[in-house]
Amino acid sequence: MGIEKYKDGFEVRIHEDALYIPYSWSGNKIVFVNSMSDLFHPEVPLEFIQKVFTVMNDTPQHTYQVLTKRSERLNEIHHLLNWTNNIWMGVSVENQKVKHRIDDLRFTNAMTKFLSCEPLIGDLMDMNLENIDWVIVGGESGRKARPMQEWWVWDIRQQCQEQGVAFFFKQWGGVNKKKTGRELGGRTYDEMPVQKTFHTIQS
Repeated sequence: MGIEKYKDGFEVRIHEDALYIPYSWSGNKIVFVNSMSDLFHPEVPLEFIQKVFTVMNDTPQHTYQVLTKRSERLNEIHHLLNWTNNIWMGVSVENQKVKHRIDDLRFTNAMTKFLSCEPLIGDLMDMNLENIDWVIVGGESGRKARPMQEWWVWDIRQQCQEQGVAFFFKQWGGVNKKKTGRELGGRTYDEMPVQKTFHTIQS
């Protein structure tokens, strides 16, 4: 990619120098922590994860969105992390095969919990959204994008409505995601979760 940090491709590498960057930011930022990584990958040491959380704890003016596919590890170590209310924790849920990730997330100590159903490559009927605050839905994009059925999206929208969960429709995706846009039924859906200011520990 021509970037020094990716000289080893997608091998897991720890860059502790990057931990100090958020301290220099002014204003209030929404930060997607894992655009090219997974903080809960089994090769990432617990001590480093705790350092990342310390930075997020120290900078409450910013909102951090953390996303993982390794929900089992998240569930195993969540009690060893300090979940301040500016840390939103999410899991990727692309189809029925990985719905168990919702349960792994549900019982963590994260205050704001979200699902990233992107790329949505199958239906997600009959989800239990208890203790889930936000659901993001989007289609796959790129040359080899797998198609997303419209009824899958409407079904998730209805489940969110019935269970009182914020719904955000990101995109239809496809080969040309700009052309397909992000309208669903002639409108956009940009609902956001309510920011929580207290900590409830799940039993």
